[in-house]
Amino acid sequence: MANRALMAGQSAMDWDNARIFLSVARAGQFLAAARQLRVDHATVSRKITALETALGARLFDRRTHGCLLTPAGEQFLSVAERVEAEILKIQADLGSHAPEIAGTVRIGTPDGFGTMFLSARLGKLVARHPGLTIQLVPVPRTFSLSKREADIAITIDEPDSGRLYVRKLTDYSLHFYAARSYVAKHGEPKTIEDLSSHPLVTYVQDLLFSSALNFVPEIFGPSFRRLECASALGQNEAVRTGAGIGILHDYHARHDEALQMVLPDLSFKRAYWIVTHADLRDMLRVKTVVDFIAKEVADHRQEFA
Repeated sequence: MANRALMAGQSAMDWDNARIFLSVARAGQFLAAARQLRVDHATVSRKITALETALGARLFDRRTHGCLLTPAGEQFLSVAERVEAEILKIQADLGSHAPEIAGTVRIGTPDGFGTMFLSARLGKLVARHPGLTIQLVPVPRTFSLSKREADIAITIDEPDSGRLYVRKLTDYSLHFYAARSYVAKHGEPKTIEDLSSHPLVTYVQDLLFSSALNFVPEIFGPSFRRLECASALGQNEAVRTGAGIGILHDYHARHDEALQMVLPDLSFKRAYWIVTHADLRDMLRVKTVVDFIAKEVADHRQEFA
């Protein structure tokens, strides 16, 4: 029933109402969307009601602290985003003026890459496009692009299912590190067996969102002392302040003068992938952010190896 109503109402759809719908869907709140659009809350509410009337379907569940898309809203979201992408593409193809790159793009990323590499560089992108809002979300799990929990995801596992556009960003390496002050006090391990004499800084094993992060499974055995941190940034800070020895990202740890690599012959190789939903890959603001991230990584590729 809702499907037929949506299909029947699309021809009568007012694009301005649909544009406001997209803002509400992305912001998760009527008030937040109103602020982004620089209109009042009543206007947003009125436009959404008009759109729901035209489509004959309720698009949002309104709640005290925000709103959630209904199943009909989820369906209409994909329609509205395709229309938006086509409008932006036509504007660019006509070439009469460069279309404004504006709106919100949410990036879901492992906290190591997001915090220790990407966050320091996103300011350049926002400075170029003042209408663009970037949401950088460290993820302790895999984001669902199909449910629009993120527009772009950075992953350490290559996705192998779904209507996704997948692009490899780079390989990267990790090594064991310790604080220089720790090594001066406790000595440096020479073999992996020597690690049993040192406290280790590790992930929380049952919270790992990817098996690729389980670098040395045996160190989770009872003979090893561990401080377990659920985030890469937490591990980095624990190691640099002398809590123990841990496996850290080379692209960040090698620049920290408080740290030194130990067991340098033992290296771990992983990769980062950038992923978008197939329906979003050509959307101008999403493509702009994807291209920016890819270029930043390419420009600093030597730091990852």
